[in-house]
Amino acid sequence: MSSDQASLPSRTEKRTTADEESGVHEEDQETQVGEDSKGHEAAGKGSWKHAAFHVATTIATPAAYAPLPFALASLGWPLGVSSLVTATLATWYSSLLIASLWRWNGEKHVTYRLLAESIFGFWGYWSIAFFQQVASLGNNIAIQIAAGSSLKLPDIHSLRWVNGICTLSTIGFAGTTIGVTIYNGKKIDRESVSYSLQGSSSAKRFAAFNALGAIAFSFGDAMLPEIQNTVREPSVKNMYKGVSAAYSVIVLTYWQLAFSGYWAFGSEVEPYIVASLTVPKWTIVMANIFAVIQISGCYQIYCRPTYAYFEERMLSNRKNSSTLRNPLVRLMFTSIYIVVITLVAAAMPFFVDFVSICGAIGFTPLDFVFPALAFLKAGKMPKNRELCFSMRLLNIAIAAWFSVVAVLGCIGAIRFVVEDVKTYKFFHDM
Repeated sequence: MSSDQASLPSRTEKRTTADEESGVHEEDQETQVGEDSKGHEAAGKGSWKHAAFHVATTIATPAAYAPLPFALASLGWPLGVSSLVTATLATWYSSLLIASLWRWNGEKHVTYRLLAESIFGFWGYWSIAFFQQVASLGNNIAIQIAAGSSLKLPDIHSLRWVNGICTLSTIGFAGTTIGVTIYNGKKIDRESVSYSLQGSSSAKRFAAFNALGAIAFSFGDAMLPEIQNTVREPSVKNMYKGVSAAYSVIVLTYWQLAFSGYWAFGSEVEPYIVASLTVPKWTIVMANIFAVIQISGCYQIYCRPTYAYFEERMLSNRKNSSTLRNPLVRLMFTSIYIVVITLVAAAMPFFVDFVSICGAIGFTPLDFVFPALAFLKAGKMPKNRELCFSMRLLNIAIAAWFSVVAVLGCIGAIRFVVEDVKTYKFFHDM
């Protein structure tokens, strides 16, 4: 950490003195459960399986699955497949990097914002706060567009069984949609299906840019440190196992749905894959039911950054407030939040464009660029020189390429929103 960063006030510094006075050494801290995370969500109770449930629920939503065949149709087979595989491997690797930084300086960093502040200082905290809010709000709007409602529970760990059910619903949604997609594809005259890119040269370029943002959205997870805070020690190893287990589900379902959807409908596939399905009706209803169940868990996790920020800024200044007033304030705020999210979702008729903007501005910095740069800045490189050089080169390449993806995705999405506004009307589905 530089001298400039050291001079900045850190939210984790308050815990350092207490640890030193109690004689806790850095090498012993991996076994200290929850001592330095008081005031945060219940820490250190979950297993790696619970972490897998949380990670799978936050990443693999119907809103993440649905645009993948359309993204492939906008990129074509070679570029589409390579982009999907690259995004999968890059986010899995980046998730492991974030997990490894849990105690990079001997202290727990129980939120994304605190982790960023410990490495990059003041600007790290506020830049991640901004990107996290964009990702969280955008994801909740996107899954509302995809359809869903929610329930309220107190913290991420208490959602472990809900998210277990949601993970099963994820598999159910993907399995049902894949099966029905293949069934519909076989009923279509295969000679009538075209895989050529549609439109003029400029339209193809913007469609490709838009697709890159949509793929980035599909792998977005803005809550990894918050999830890791719920995992019991050894938290890093358990998080590695949880992330890898979640990505096993993601690979099996994402790739199959993306490839089967593009194979079945070609360049005519709808942005929301379920809209391309026609028969049998009962299976389409079942896929939508699975979607609603899965969304209920994801919605809760992605509400938390906004709720946490609200409580930090608003309720922390009400120390003298009655115990009744704070719950009422929370109820009022959460009700307003849900109403606003629902209204915005209902007003937005262009699903994939919104997904692409959210992926480009919110998830790409959080899940691709920041982990690579944070790992380099924290100095956690291996001692082996060849391995150190390879990891440094890989991290720089990931950060550079996905910074370009963020810009291109945003350009493509904005261009399509401008075009779609000429065709659609707000609240046209109501």
